[in-house]
Amino acid sequence: MRKLTKVEVFEQIRRAHFGPEKTSIRELSRVFNIHRRTVRQALASAEPPRRKEAAREAPSLGPFKATIEEWLEADATMPKKQRHTARRIFQRLVEEFGAEVSESSVRRYVAEMKRRTTMTPIEKVAISQTHLLGVEAEVDFGEFSFFLNGVLTKAWMFVMRLSASGKAFHFASFNQAQEVFLEGHVRAFDYFGGVPSRVRYDNLKTAVVRVLKGRSRVESERFVALRSHYLFDSFFCLPGVDGAHEKGGVEGEIGRFRRRHLVPVPHVASLRELNALIAAGDVTDDARRIDARSMSIAEHFELERPRLQPLPEEPFASELLLNCRVDAKSRVCVRQNFYSVPVPFAGRRVNVRLGANEVVAYDAAREIARHDRVPGRSVEVLELDHYLETLVAKPGALEGSSALQRARDDGRFTTLHEEFWRMARRRLGDTDGTGALIEVLLLERRVPPGLVHQALRSLLEVGSLDTELITIEARRLLERTPDVLDTPLARFDRPLPSTSAYDALLVRP
Repeated sequence: MRKLTKVEVFEQIRRAHFGPEKTSIRELSRVFNIHRRTVRQALASAEPPRRKEAAREAPSLGPFKATIEEWLEADATMPKKQRHTARRIFQRLVEEFGAEVSESSVRRYVAEMKRRTTMTPIEKVAISQTHLLGVEAEVDFGEFSFFLNGVLTKAWMFVMRLSASGKAFHFASFNQAQEVFLEGHVRAFDYFGGVPSRVRYDNLKTAVVRVLKGRSRVESERFVALRSHYLFDSFFCLPGVDGAHEKGGVEGEIGRFRRRHLVPVPHVASLRELNALIAAGDVTDDARRIDARSMSIAEHFELERPRLQPLPEEPFASELLLNCRVDAKSRVCVRQNFYSVPVPFAGRRVNVRLGANEVVAYDAAREIARHDRVPGRSVEVLELDHYLETLVAKPGALEGSSALQRARDDGRFTTLHEEFWRMARRRLGDTDGTGALIEVLLLERRVPPGLVHQALRSLLEVGSLDTELITIEARRLLERTPDVLDTPLARFDRPLPSTSAYDALLVRP
């Protein structure tokens, strides 16, 4: 029997303590033969503290078993007379991998694999299932395409479907990375308002490090920590086509949702807009009836919701934590794409939280930049505001900058900015006119951009380019807008402090 990892031991400790048995710390220490300090660590966090583990040597054939299984599985589609024999497998292992294994051990393992695959398993017989409320859910990814700013783009949809009510949660991202897989669970559990007792999966690489014999799996530690945090059980389907039938509910749900809500192919400006469209599809599907059921999905889910396990007090931290160096162009490279940060951080190292659809940079605990993730490689996501300090000294670099082009594409560099810049360069020259524009852009850090745009429009109507007048007009508009309170400028517009309250202290009784 495979030895449990420390994460799996922590999971069993948490289940025993927080479950119906309410096993004490002293008893858990005795049962697991570990120090009570380790038990308390397990109860405080689903993830064990990091420690350096010694590398262990595997048996000679062990590292190559998965390769042998892949070759034998691929043979199923090859001509019978050109399939691997045990001797040929032994020869390939030696020639291609330099394996130091005996031919007899390879023959024994191949014979065992072929016996297992040639038998007709009785579990292939389909049996109707009755799903109890709150007991089980199924998870999978589905591929689809959409138009992102006019460009046909491939995306992946995370789907979790409750087996009893059929209520499903859908969430789109550009890939199937582990942070997407984990965040999909966090969002789905929050959407359902609870956690099913068990979740079915196929052999996603984000959850399974290695597929062993039968249903045994070596699971990733982050997935085990997620499961331990929410205290649900996992069930892994058989590899290949046979496993697809073991989670037919979510397999059919992916195709149905794609045909119902993603045809015709949607045109959106961002992944955020696409997910809003998908969320609207989930709401529409609440009124749907599955097969001949007498209740809609929403009515059935109202019966299932109370049967779900309660959510923990805090959600699982699904983001991937990175420490990145900011390059000379004030960018961090994350998953082969580049995201800007403010220029004062150029050449320094910053912390980055990589989520399913967001990249957030931090200086210690202070957020300094937030971007939507983009698909592809070597793509730049640049924020014009991050470069204003440098552009004050180098105004000539603004016109051809990639950050300006992106601001134009996003609509944040408006026609008002263009008109002001054109008039300023005509009157003041390229350098001073660009400098005046940069002053306006810097003002938008301290005053809500909408008020700056109103002030800018007023001054353009009278033909003025005085940036001080724009500031004064923006302040006047701010004073007339009492609902705008949480702005940097509003914090500085408070009255001067008064000492009149302390004058009474100077009067003798």
